[in-house]
Order: sequence, then structure tokens, then C-alpha cells
Amino acid sequence: MITREPRQRPQGWSEQRKRVSVWAVPFLAVEWMMEWLAFLLSRWHFVVVLDYLGSLSILVAVFFYFHDADNRVKQRHYQAWQVINTAQGKGGSGGRIEALQELNADGVALVGVDVSGAFLQGIHLRNARLVRSNFSAADARNSDFGSSDFTDSDLRSGNFRQSNFKKASLAGSRLEDADLQGADLTDADLSGVILDNADLRFVTMANTRWNRIRSIHGANLFSLKDSPSGFIEWAVKHGAVRFEFDQQWDPSRGQ
Repeated sequence: MITREPRQRPQGWSEQRKRVSVWAVPFLAVEWMMEWLAFLLSRWHFVVVLDYLGSLSILVAVFFYFHDADNRVKQRHYQAWQVINTAQGKGGSGGRIEALQELNADGVALVGVDVSGAFLQGIHLRNARLVRSNFSAADARNSDFGSSDFTDSDLRSGNFRQSNFKKASLAGSRLEDADLQGADLTDADLSGVILDNADLRFVTMANTRWNRIRSIHGANLFSLKDSPSGFIEWAVKHGAVRFEFDQQWDPSRGQ
């Protein structure tokens, strides 16, 4: 509630004039006139009404701000999808890193998103729903896909070096020629995955579900970390190799 204390009537000019030196008279005159103006306005009910209207307009603005919150979120999501779809099939980032992260942070499913060939280095998409997505030939080095769902996705020839796939589901995905060097696949689900010619050097595979891998021919397993019991023997039996250097590995790929 607005309360206004009544202002006292200002002193007359002659009384005010006695309080200051000659050099300060012009300044006192301005202040004295302002005091009178404030006094007169304080007695004008229209000014009180304006005070109420000003407070009311603030309340109305706050109400509509929160009332329109859903529409603003929808508009923001629409713009993010527009950025992603407009840049589809093009190289570079094109604002897609920020758009994907924003959508995922808001809990929006990214099912079927196509970012093939995009530059997404360092993207953070933890717990993302990326079922049937297309990351083929994308550069997503040093990224965070922890606990994300890549079921039935296309990750062929993608660069995922040093990326985090802890507890991620890659079930049914295609990872031919993908670069996973130094990635962390701890607790990841590789059921039905195709890993032909994938670079798995220095990959961490603690507790990885690998028993139903569809194909691993030509994949490089050099210096795997925490590989599950029996995995290396099974993989080598099914065509995987272990070479430290590309020069050693390249001639064997595709054979």
C-alpha cells in the first residue's frame, strides 16, 4: 500500500535568504522553488493516482512476464531447432553446439537429429536422448556424452577422441571408421554395435557390455584400458588388430 506523508509548507523567501551567504543565493533559489513544487504536488491527488498506476503497471508487467514464460521457452526451442536444421549437411558449428546444449538442458529429446559433418568439439550432452541420430563424420572431440542414448545412431567416421561415453547406450549404432582414441566407454552398452576399422587405442572399457557386438573387424585395440575379461581374445578372433602407429595399422584396414 502506498502511503504519503503530508509535506510541511516551505518557509518564505525572506526567511530562507537569511540562512546563506550571497554567493549561495542562486543555488538556494533553485532548491526553494523545488521545495514549493514538491509541496504543491503533494497536495494534488492526481499525483497520488499516478503513483498507484505506476505500481500497478509493474505488477501487471510481472504477471505477464511469468504468464508468457511457456511461450518464450517454446520460441527459444523453435529458434534452436531452426539453427540446427538450417545448418544440416554443412561443416563448421553454425551455432549448433549452443543450440543442442540448450535444448538438452531443457530436457528436449534430440531423437533423429542430423549433425553429420558438423564441428562440435567440446560439446556437453550428458543424459541426451539421441536415438537414431546422425553424427557421421562429425568432429566431436573432447565431448561429454555421459549417460546419453545413442541407440541405432549413425556415428560412422566420427571423431570422438578423448570423449566421455560413461554409461552411454550405443546399442545398435554404427561406428565404422570412428575415432574413439582415448575415449571413456566405462559401463557403456555396445550391444549390436558395428566397430569395423574403429580406432579404439587407449580406450577405457571397464564394465563395458560388449558380448553382443555385431562386428569389430579391423578395429585397433592397442593399449586398451580396463578391458573386460575375454574381450581382447574375442575381438582378435573376429578380426580386430593391435597396432601402435597408423603406419602399421593402415595397410591392414579393409582387408
